[in-house]
Amino acid sequence: ATKCQENGIIFIGPSTDSMQKMSLKVESRNLAKETGVPVIPGTDVIDNLEILKEKAEEIGFPIMVKASAGGGGIGMELVNDQAGLEKAFKMAQSRAKAYFGNPAIYIEKFVEEPRHIEIQVFGDKHGNYIHLGERECSIQRRHQKVIEESPSTFLTPEIRKEMAQAALKLAKAVNYENAGTVEFIVNSKTGDFYFLEMNTRLQVEHPVTEMVTGLDLVKEQINIASGLSFSLSQENISFKGNAIECRIYAEDPLTFMPSPGKITELFIPVLDNFRVDSAIYQDYTVTPFYDPLLAKVVSWGNNRQEAINTMLKGLSEMKIEGIKTNIELHKKVLQNIAFIEGNTTTDFLKKYL
Repeated sequence: ATKCQENGIIFIGPSTDSMQKMSLKVESRNLAKETGVPVIPGTDVIDNLEILKEKAEEIGFPIMVKASAGGGGIGMELVNDQAGLEKAFKMAQSRAKAYFGNPAIYIEKFVEEPRHIEIQVFGDKHGNYIHLGERECSIQRRHQKVIEESPSTFLTPEIRKEMAQAALKLAKAVNYENAGTVEFIVNSKTGDFYFLEMNTRLQVEHPVTEMVTGLDLVKEQINIASGLSFSLSQENISFKGNAIECRIYAEDPLTFMPSPGKITELFIPVLDNFRVDSAIYQDYTVTPFYDPLLAKVVSWGNNRQEAINTMLKGLSEMKIEGIKTNIELHKKVLQNIAFIEGNTTTDFLKKYL
């Protein structure tokens, strides 16, 4: 983005200044506090084990040791007591340096049985800010999202409004332009929510929002970058039905180990209200490098059960042979009574499957 700016090329995304302010988690936490957005009790960057031990005792276990420059759950370690601190500290620092080139870590109080809910925001060059509702991303493995949906089954209209306003506050605080997502951890028992991080880009799960709003978010990004306003005002944005996205990964559904290899057979069904975003094809070779994501499968329904039924039908007909995938895992989740009832917390897979 900086190179584009230096060479007079318009980058389709936020300014480098906005990205820098939101890219480091400790700095973005502090910014959230300054703007009145709730944050989980935590610390600034810590590079000393003894200080880490002191701060952990002050905050109270369980805690998360996290990479300040991290993302995607990388460089995060859950610690339940003092005995596990040193190992977690070294592990988080090592991963942070290897993956992000920055060993800085900090700690946060761990919210037990949380929900992971995010708000899609947009800002344009004319000072207009809008939100496109929420996506619940609580079905995760190893802090990586597996299933996302909109709307959340948990949020009341009051909490939904508060979260959206908090997200917009942060976007305005950094003069944010283009697409961004403000992520929150939500206490499943009290409804209290806390700022987690801001993703200064369009996310994997953006089709969920497209399905319930009828908007093309990539088109909006391009229009905003070229100087146009967002196509609709907040009052004219409407939400219809329910959407679910399942991330199809090339991995063993039991061990979550990657499954590289050649796709020997591929069939992607064509159904009403069923969308598949993918780049794979017959005889495509999945390498052991990069992310294991093969496809994003999205369903829409007039209600949540209808969206679940459409997704199950699509997944049942979909075939990817030659490698292992997590299609069967998705089907188990979608048919689990806890998921059907909307009891989705980030420990769902561990608890129920």
